[in-house]
Amino acid sequence: MKGDQKHSLIRNAAIAFAATGGTSFRGADLTGADFTQATLKSTDFRNTILICSRWHQAKMLDRVRPGLTYLQYSQVRQLLVTGQGQDKNFYRENLRGINLQSANLADTSFIGADLSEANLQDADLSRAKLKQTQLDGTDLTGANLTGAYIEDWGITNTTKLHGVRCEYVFMRLPTKEDPDPLRKPDNKQEVFADGDFADFIKPIFDTLDLYHNQGVDPRAIAFKTLAEKHPEAELEIVAMDKRGDDKILLRAKTAVGSNKSQLSAEYFDDYNQVKALSQSQQLLLVEKDSYISDLKNMITTALGQPKSYTQGNTIMSDISGISIQGSSNVSGIAGGGSVANLGTISGNVSIALNQLPDSLDAEKPGIKELLTQLHEAISQSSDLPETDKADALLQVEALAEAGKSPQESTKQKTAKNAIIMLKGIFTGLPAIASLVEAGNKLLPAISKLFGLG
Repeated sequence: MKGDQKHSLIRNAAIAFAATGGTSFRGADLTGADFTQATLKSTDFRNTILICSRWHQAKMLDRVRPGLTYLQYSQVRQLLVTGQGQDKNFYRENLRGINLQSANLADTSFIGADLSEANLQDADLSRAKLKQTQLDGTDLTGANLTGAYIEDWGITNTTKLHGVRCEYVFMRLPTKEDPDPLRKPDNKQEVFADGDFADFIKPIFDTLDLYHNQGVDPRAIAFKTLAEKHPEAELEIVAMDKRGDDKILLRAKTAVGSNKSQLSAEYFDDYNQVKALSQSQQLLLVEKDSYISDLKNMITTALGQPKSYTQGNTIMSDISGISIQGSSNVSGIAGGGSVANLGTISGNVSIALNQLPDSLDAEKPGIKELLTQLHEAISQSSDLPETDKADALLQVEALAEAGKSPQESTKQKTAKNAIIMLKGIFTGLPAIASLVEAGNKLLPAISKLFGLG
């Protein structure tokens, strides 16, 4: 009865025998039930729904028949009864629906744990490790998250963050080399004001995170397959986040209400099938589809570059790698930033421009003429670093390819994203730079010719 694991079979048999004739809630729905100070010896909770049930100061909770509920764990039972879980470790445990309202969970590790639908109202989660913790439908109203580590945590648009108290968080787990990794706000002299944390974290509610630990190419094919199978999910890549030398987190925006668990499972099923193909078979798939080829190039670039861009107020868990907007454009592609590589890229742009038709009206420049002017302005700019110049030229090349069918929706999307990227690149230049003037003049005209307003 002391809970020694080596005697668990005998213990379970003894409790089962003692529970004969005891109170049975087997198969019952006890959502929200309050067992505060109740004596529960020999009670049967097998197959019982215990969402947000309260157990504070319950007696003899270790003598119940827990079945597969969270009551089967000795450490969890103690936490439920006492409300004291500071510095405990609940690694990868299934705590779905648990009621830890007002509990002391400071410095507690919930790495990989499932806290979906849990009640964490007013809980102290300061400095808690919430890496990959699932929090779908979890109520964090009034909880203290100051100093929490929220790397890849699984919040959704049903996670309640009203009134969360949080001065700062960390986007990575600490290491000896970096005890305060990626603090937000970045300035250590600043803290979140009341309500700021929820606004800071809100933009990542509806993203699908696909983490890879192998630097292989089938990701592009698998993502395209997933997008085609689930058009209702409105999948759109918003970022690729480099993790180490050959690891990558592919982040995609989804429609509200999408089943991200199902999407993730299907994606990795397709990914593993494609990965099993020979290199030549994979190459055939890539070569026959320009979209896949674009994604493949993005992934390769993301693994090779430390630079990033984001659109608007999109906030990522971490922006330590490279971010991509839309379907076929990527920043940071510089091939090492060499002059020789710049010449190659510029030459490719010229080839793409020459494939566009000339304007029928000599007084009214078309896509070819406007892009040619933009190409020249970027190539001749002395204000733009080589790496940024390479990025900008690649966006011009993307616009040239899209200009072959400017009224197609997919080409318009490509053009829109390329223009966004160019604006982002030009933003860092001095206002008096000639390239800024050229961009302000040419980009609106190019957008209009693509039907983008």
